[in-house]
Amino acid sequence: MEKDQLHKLKTFLATPRNIVIVPHRNPDGDAMGSTLALCEYFNNTNHTATVVAPNEYPEFLRWLPGSKNVILFDRQNKQAKRAINNSDIIFLLDFNALHRVGDDMANTLEVYENDFAMIDHHQQPDAVAAYLYSDTSICSTAQMVYHFLEMLQNTDAITKSMATCLYTGIMTDTGSFRFRSTTSTTHRIVADLIEKGAENDKIHGHVYDANSYNRLLLLGQALTNLKALPTYKTAFITLSEEEKKRFEYKKGDTEGVVNYALSLKDIVFAAIFIEDVEQKIIKISFRSKGSFSVNLFARNYFDGGGHINAAGGKSTKSLEETVAYFKSLLPRYKEALEKSYEE
Repeated sequence: MEKDQLHKLKTFLATPRNIVIVPHRNPDGDAMGSTLALCEYFNNTNHTATVVAPNEYPEFLRWLPGSKNVILFDRQNKQAKRAINNSDIIFLLDFNALHRVGDDMANTLEVYENDFAMIDHHQQPDAVAAYLYSDTSICSTAQMVYHFLEMLQNTDAITKSMATCLYTGIMTDTGSFRFRSTTSTTHRIVADLIEKGAENDKIHGHVYDANSYNRLLLLGQALTNLKALPTYKTAFITLSEEEKKRFEYKKGDTEGVVNYALSLKDIVFAAIFIEDVEQKIIKISFRSKGSFSVNLFARNYFDGGGHINAAGGKSTKSLEETVAYFKSLLPRYKEALEKSYEE
């Protein structure tokens, strides 16, 4: 964040404020961990803060401290709009364009009369925030919230519950600290969060060791559907609506499944295509190794975006048509994929 923006924001926050904090639609561990931690910080420093999420988040995140107080825009619409309209400022966390909250909530935010503050690590943020903290080199928005508290010279205010939320956000967005964006700074921050009370073993267990029986069966179906295209160092997975229903799919059940495709030897580009009848789209997650930018790929062809090695997109075509279109694009990237992860 630029110095003049930070100074203005500090001055603004010197007076108790009503604050709303918003994650993106279908919030993940980083979105919920960062918003809940920042919400507690503000509530502990003479402000009144509320997290308003566009919709429900996965069950394996509902144990997070403060999660019971989250207002869901799609289910508690009047309460959510009241909180938004009564707020003095809205913090947008872990997304950089208003459409990422879904059309209904975006319509409400677009007519909001006060300022936005944005904390996010995705590429090419929209110009919607009066206060912008954007850094694509940082592994997670949760780490950025820690740095934001450093800017406010108040990391001592991090409680055990805040540390738990921030640790969860960093852990999930770094693939348990294995992605290239995990730096020595990340590890130093994580060490501080553990010293402040984050119980790393319990957090990992809550997130990764709480699978339902049906979720594991759904994973088995996804792996059965796995296809590899060695010529293009690419692998992909499909899941139809019928397959999701067969295994009683719940939000979050497909989190991380795309990484199984990327784990194949000699694969540098992976995708998962998930049919979503309710939204009438095919939801897509992309992952890559090395220099191949799935952010650009998603932006160019699938109305999406994200990071260099992790991005999302969507398609309004059928599942079969979407996969066929995806495969038709690969020949033009053959050389880039071959060079993406050279030793």
